Amino acid sequence: MAAPYIQDESEFDALLTTEPLFVVDCTATWCGPCKLIAPLIDQLAEEYSGRAKVFKLDMDANKFVAKRYGIRSIPAVMFFQQGELAETLIGAKPYEEFSNTLTQYLA
Repeated sequence: MAAPYIQDESEFDALLTTEPLFVVDCTATWCGPCKLIAPLIDQLAEEYSGRAKVFKLDMDANKFVAKRYGIRSIPAVMFFQQGELAETLIGAKPYEEFSNTLTQYLA
């Protein structure tokens, strides 16, 4: 199960109001480290299915997110809880770091 891509700002804003907990992997086609963590993000989506939503976001097509959250380097994986940015992990990390971070926000 691959993590789906958020298409645009309105979809992103809708998630902020409807999803109690979700993860956004800020990525780009030209980003080498992004390709390394892509399978980890898909694994996260599968493992936490039903408990938290996991998405990918193409930064080239969605510069508004980078601007809004001050993202200057990717990959950046953002964890949102109750519509607020709770934490951001920058750079390629091991799977455990993503899963441990997500687990601490699960009620």
